[in-house]
Amino acid sequence: MKIVIAPDSFKESLSAQQVCESVRTGMARVWPAAEFICVPVADGGEGTVQALVDATQGQRIETQVTGPLGDPVQAFYGLLGDLPGDEQTAVIEMAQASGLHWVPPEQRDPKLTTSYGTGQLILHALNHHARRLIIGLGGSATNDGGAGMLAALGVRFFNDDKEITRPAGQDLVTLTHIDISGLDPRLQSCEIQIACDVDNPLCGEYGASTIFGPQKGASEADVRLLENGLLKFGRLTEEMTGKMVINTPGSGAAGGMGAALTGYTNATLKPGVEIVTTTVRLAEHLADADLVITGEGRIDHQTVHGKTPAGVAAIAKQQHLPVIALAGCLGEGYQAVYECGIDAIFTILPGAMALPQALATAADNLTDTAENVARLWQLANSKSRF
Repeated sequence: MKIVIAPDSFKESLSAQQVCESVRTGMARVWPAAEFICVPVADGGEGTVQALVDATQGQRIETQVTGPLGDPVQAFYGLLGDLPGDEQTAVIEMAQASGLHWVPPEQRDPKLTTSYGTGQLILHALNHHARRLIIGLGGSATNDGGAGMLAALGVRFFNDDKEITRPAGQDLVTLTHIDISGLDPRLQSCEIQIACDVDNPLCGEYGASTIFGPQKGASEADVRLLENGLLKFGRLTEEMTGKMVINTPGSGAAGGMGAALTGYTNATLKPGVEIVTTTVRLAEHLADADLVITGEGRIDHQTVHGKTPAGVAAIAKQQHLPVIALAGCLGEGYQAVYECGIDAIFTILPGAMALPQALATAADNLTDTAENVARLWQLANSKSRF
């Protein structure tokens, strides 16, 4: 029997690799001779670097970069291992360098934050000979249109008086000129994939400032300022590059980082789970499988919108495979996942408990649940009669 285990992480408790190991341990109690294929997966958000490093036997690279408030922070990215071809692949989570978690709640102000550190991560990866980049957008503290990131990669920004060396959101409204002559030339020969699960444009009613600015601490007045800044940045970008970014779906992701990457590089935007499952060659691993196990910490009505269990199920159903999902908890509307190829869902909690206890016992609870799933599967497929 061949069982493919392809889950996301259980946030705050288990990495995707640890989930795989717990599930395998539980099922092996019932099927000790089974073939277990562990494929850690993610959807482009938090945990994507670790999942891809684990899935490809890659390495995690740690380095100090500039945080969103200008202070040094310790961040990491991944260099992937077991992949076809000769090109070194780096996977970067923007939030590692420029995430909202680096900014205390009382200091959150997207007028002041910069994505400069994300550019430093990209530069570090290029210096490690990466020629393919996977960049996960999400969880950012910034609304600078990715200008900070571009500055770290050699682009120069000017207003009437001086050069702006580390642009933040409030600086964009004063921009008069963008000089791209110093942009790192290695980017032009890179394949860059942006893991992006939103289709917001850079500006307008559904743009970065209006929709995401308040979540990062922007007041109504701040939103107007930031909107005007992104509009100025977008117009200058379109003049300099000839690429349309202001109204392009996805350009407003991560405070406009989508616009910077698609405007100044050859990057393409794709759903995060699609990028990850393709990179780890999930479809190949599923060949001749008898059962697929996926899951994440919470399954609800949002799971069908680009989350890992739905992405795994979609690929599994192309091969007509049964899919069971395991979850820490179920939220409102979780039944929607039955329409996207998940055949059954099991929660791992054995009873009511406080969140700290649930997080602390997640591995054991997951192992026990996986054993019970295997026992139920074996019973359902038994030819014996009672």
